[in-house]
Amino acid sequence: MASVAAVRQDYSQPVVSNSNEARASAVTWGAVFAGAFATGALSLILMALGTGIGLSALSPWPNADASISRVGYGAIVWLILVQIAASAVGGYMAGRLRTKWVAVHTHEVYFRDTAHGFLVWSVSLVITSLFFASFATSIAAADRARPVSSAEAQSGTATGNPYFVDMLFRTDNSKVDRNDAPVRSEAGLILANALRQPDISTSDKNYLTHLVATDTGLPQAEAERRVAETVAAERQVADDVRKAVAHSLYWLFVALLIGAFTASWAATIGGRLRDQMSV
Repeated sequence: MASVAAVRQDYSQPVVSNSNEARASAVTWGAVFAGAFATGALSLILMALGTGIGLSALSPWPNADASISRVGYGAIVWLILVQIAASAVGGYMAGRLRTKWVAVHTHEVYFRDTAHGFLVWSVSLVITSLFFASFATSIAAADRARPVSSAEAQSGTATGNPYFVDMLFRTDNSKVDRNDAPVRSEAGLILANALRQPDISTSDKNYLTHLVATDTGLPQAEAERRVAETVAAERQVADDVRKAVAHSLYWLFVALLIGAFTASWAATIGGRLRDQMSV
C-alpha cells in the first residue's frame, strides 16, 4: 500500500525534465533552400522543354494532325509530370542534406522529413511565383510605355478589341479618305463596357446602332442586327476565355497538390537513406 501511495504521489507532481530544450531549430534551412532552388530551376527547364515540344507539335495549316485540344491535354499531363519530377528531386535533396537528428524518435524524424519536403515545395513555389510576377510586371510596364502606333490611332481601336470594332463598321461602300477614328474609339469603349454588364444597355445599343448606320450607310434594322451579333460574339469569346482560364487553374491546383505530396514523400526517402549511411 505504501508503494502504491508513493507511485500516486510521484504522478501527482509535475514532471521536470533534467535535459534542456535543444537550442537549434529542427528545421535545416540550408537544406530546404537548396532543395527549393533545385525544384525551381528544374521546373523552369522542364517547362521550357514542354513549351518547345508544344510549339513544335502545332502547325499553322488547317489540316494538320495536332489539334489545340490535344496539345491542351498534353500540356496538363506535362505540367503534372514537371511537378512530380522537380518536387521529387528537391525533396530528396533536402532529405539527404539536412542535419542528422540524434536521440530523436523515429516517428518524429519521419514528421520532420515530411515537413522539410513540404517546406521545399512551399519555398520553391514562392520563389517561382515572385519570378513570374516580376517578369509579368516588366512586360506590362514596357507595354504601357509603348507609344500607340499610327495605325491604332487612325483606326481608333486602341481602346477596344480591334476585330470586333472592325466587325461593326465593315461595308462594301468604302468612302474615299475615310477617317472614322473617333467613331471607332467610341464604339470600342461601348463594347468594352458591355462586357462588364450582364447585357448591353438599351441606350448604348441604340447609340451604337446609330453610329453603325451613320458610318456604314446600312439600314436601321441591319445595323441593329449587326450590333447584336457583334456584342454576342464578343461576349462568347470572353466567356470561352474565362472558362479556359478556370479550367487551367483547376488543373494547376491538382498539379501543385501532387507536387507538395511528392516533395514531402521524397524528403522522407532521402532522410532515411541519409540516416542509414555509416562512416
